[in-house]
Amino acid sequence: MSLSVAVLMDPIGAIKPAKDTSLAMLLEAQRRGHALHYMEQGDLALRDGVPWARLRPLAVRDDAHDWFSLGEAQWRDLRELDVVLMRKDPPVDAQFIYDTMVLEAAQRGGVNVVNDPRALRDCNEKLFALQFPQCCAPTLVSRDPAELRRFVAEHGEAVLKPLDGMGGRGIFRVKAGDSNLNSMLETLLAGGPHGEGRHFAIAQKFIPAISAGDKRILLIDGEPVPYALARIPQGDEFRGNLAAGGRGEGVPLSERDRWIAAQVAPELRKRGLRFVGLDVIGDWLTEINVTSPTCARELDAQFGLNIAGLLFDALEKTAP
Repeated sequence: MSLSVAVLMDPIGAIKPAKDTSLAMLLEAQRRGHALHYMEQGDLALRDGVPWARLRPLAVRDDAHDWFSLGEAQWRDLRELDVVLMRKDPPVDAQFIYDTMVLEAAQRGGVNVVNDPRALRDCNEKLFALQFPQCCAPTLVSRDPAELRRFVAEHGEAVLKPLDGMGGRGIFRVKAGDSNLNSMLETLLAGGPHGEGRHFAIAQKFIPAISAGDKRILLIDGEPVPYALARIPQGDEFRGNLAAGGRGEGVPLSERDRWIAAQVAPELRKRGLRFVGLDVIGDWLTEINVTSPTCARELDAQFGLNIAGLLFDALEKTAP
């Protein structure tokens, strides 16, 4: 079976090939004989309601210095494709939302868009986790600085973060009574002249088990890969994100990890979220990553896996 597979991603020339999960997917697709096409955000269009894209033929290589080649760009009806991998990194801003609307038109035309465009709009990576409160540590989402201060005082120590961040950016660890708390809240809430917040912020009870790592659990059609990547903070840094200097160490899933995955899986399948990353600290789910989950290459290297192969096994089973 040969499929036409397009990827929408950030500039491929700027990725770190040894760690990039999108590249792992493209390498696997090419290995299976699928035709690859490349596009970025500026390459989408709607013509009289028909989804179009300026596509470039793509060839990829597992080479740290020379990992891709692009052919000449050509505008095509997206409905001619079989699969579109939507791998654009956050933020999920207005332009990202508009992209999902074009991709939804392609989906209506029979294209398998991964992940589902509507789910990408609906499932904020931090708020979506709160649909499973039995899996989560105490959490408050608010624009009200007084309520957020009250939450920190109640729990003694908390982590504050924005709704639209990634890679550990904009995250603060704070203790009750910290003289910097008001300044942190002003930064996160983008407060107005009377102290009201214009942006939501999240406060989560601090989980000391972060010292053992922030585990990334990858799921394909709701089924978890049997190993997680524990992203362990280094030095005096409390964030485990690899982008913030965390060290990635593969670990087998615990029984609690598997229970969390089982709690979330039915909703993932229902929404067409076929490739998802759960973030788990200790016993608690903290985020559900749906836009461009990573860590596949690290797990592949440590355990001899082929996670992209599992994804394409699933995609080929559902191909028309």
